[in-house]
Amino acid sequence: MVSVEKLRVEFGGFTLFDDVAFVVNKKDRIALTGKNGAGKSTMLKIFAGQQLPTAGTVSVPKDLTIGYLPQQMKLSNSRTVREEAELAFAHIHEVEKEIDTLNRQLAERTDYESDEYQKIIDRVTSLTEHFRMMGGANYQAELERTLMGLGFRREDMERPTAEFSGGWRMRIELAKLLLQRPDMLLLDEPTNHLDIESIQWLESFIATRANAVILVSHDRAFINNTTLRTIEIELGKIYDYRVKYAEYVHLREERREQQLRAYENQQKKLADTEAFIERFRYKATKAVQVQSRIKQLAKVDRIEVDETDGSRLSLKFPPAPRSGSWPVVMENVGKRYGEHQVFEHVTCSISRGEKVAFVGKNGEGKSTLVKCIMNEIDFTGTLTLGHNVKIGYFAQNQAQLLNENLTVFETIDHAAQGDIRTKIRDILGAFMFGGEASEKKVKVLSGGERSRLAMIRLLLEPVNLLILDEPTNHLDMRSKDVLKDALKEFDGTVIVVSHDREFLDGLVGKVYEFGNRKVVEHLGGIYEFLERKRMDSLRELERNAPATPGATDVGEAPSQNKLSYEARKELSRAIKKTERAVEESEKKISALEQDIAALELRLATAEGASDAALYTQYSALKNLLSEVMDAWAEQTVELDALTARNM
Repeated sequence: MVSVEKLRVEFGGFTLFDDVAFVVNKKDRIALTGKNGAGKSTMLKIFAGQQLPTAGTVSVPKDLTIGYLPQQMKLSNSRTVREEAELAFAHIHEVEKEIDTLNRQLAERTDYESDEYQKIIDRVTSLTEHFRMMGGANYQAELERTLMGLGFRREDMERPTAEFSGGWRMRIELAKLLLQRPDMLLLDEPTNHLDIESIQWLESFIATRANAVILVSHDRAFINNTTLRTIEIELGKIYDYRVKYAEYVHLREERREQQLRAYENQQKKLADTEAFIERFRYKATKAVQVQSRIKQLAKVDRIEVDETDGSRLSLKFPPAPRSGSWPVVMENVGKRYGEHQVFEHVTCSISRGEKVAFVGKNGEGKSTLVKCIMNEIDFTGTLTLGHNVKIGYFAQNQAQLLNENLTVFETIDHAAQGDIRTKIRDILGAFMFGGEASEKKVKVLSGGERSRLAMIRLLLEPVNLLILDEPTNHLDMRSKDVLKDALKEFDGTVIVVSHDREFLDGLVGKVYEFGNRKVVEHLGGIYEFLERKRMDSLRELERNAPATPGATDVGEAPSQNKLSYEARKELSRAIKKTERAVEESEKKISALEQDIAALELRLATAEGASDAALYTQYSALKNLLSEVMDAWAEQTVELDALTARNM
């Protein structure tokens, strides 16, 4: 579909890519990976036509449509959410406008027998069929479904976009791209502004509705659930793995070991050759052999190996000063802004050494409760911090409090204490501040770099209650691994506000869910919580089933009910019924795709292109396929939840 040949990109004498070539096929799901600065975002910009390569070509078919979501973009403030999202359907509005114009002409004309009149009728017929095929009759329903999938409520549709934060407006831009259904979707860190539920919805959309997708993301779970091919950029070259990211990690390690062996062998041979040259350089009897070896050295294609993987660094935080048994105790805590009740009746206790997650849709009060714990805002109820609690707090605004006149190294050197000071350069390298970057002044750092630096400084301070608000947004996978391993070894208490499931997995043992003005406690890890949430969405079975163990309103004792024999029989019947529904949907999808492919072949001919009835049939089949795909996605999620519950 799209081919890249001999691609070369240079910046001020530095070569970013050299002789890169690969092909993107229809329906490919590609994860673009590599270190920060390797050129992932640059590659997406080249595909999107926003940047030209120094040499080489990217061959894109004329009629191919491309949708591109960059990390940063200029956003409009002049429309409502619905009006902004409707821009995705500009092509439908243009067709609709032309149909209206032609219908007015038909109403005004009286030359019913003329050729011109018949041409207008034919044009109106053709445009009407095209309008139906594009989904012009039901695009509003699709618009609302997409916006709500990304976290908007129905009452948000008529609100001005200016009332929303930058993160929410980025969601609107993402919705516009998805609604356009481009042939190729380019996504640069799409999960940075999404909560867990919206990320899961986006995963389902990509799996069931998207065409070709190339994405850059540091969310390992998101990549694993959406892509089937991994292209790594390393030292200006690409390595194409036609496997999911999890399998790529193992294959990459094997390739790296082979590279290292080849590099070491080559270095030994080069050293032997150079030693021979030095030894016999001035002996006339060896002049021919020396010159021969000098020429050999000049022709050698030197093997390059990327820098050592920073994620192997073992970062150990200073021991946490001992606090009381219950660092945080809340009783009937509530917070209201004017008429808006954020949450109420929050009653819970976090014990010493616990690691818990705050999750839920954006705007439901996660960061607000953190500010209550920090005593930065007023609230109702009682919130008590335990004896000798020392809080370390990370939020995005922490980056603004750094001393701009210090270098990166000095900033960390001033915070580090004890033996860890001997590892400062290793730590900086693991968080992408290796080499000359450690000597940069804070005032020249980007927002993301400042956030990473603030994170490092915080994690070196002797505290016993760490509160981290979206700590992974500006970290690559290797840095996240370093941070996660260090937090797991941390002997204090940790509260993490995050949407990164892979980061939370194995780190937290309790999840607090925010929503509907309540905070609900879920015992267990993040994936156990997500499984229970899937079960909550089941219909009749779940309404009749006993309460889910481990999930209670905060302050209430968790239910210990087990499934009865009758309930298990009902569950087994439900599983079989859902399996049959999934199988039936898959058969329908296969048959519809075959019918659509056959129609596309007919429409590609001159005779078929002029047949209005074929367009009507094609439009109906596409709409039916979309409905069946939606049903299949829901049935699959339901089956997964039922199966997990039956284990």
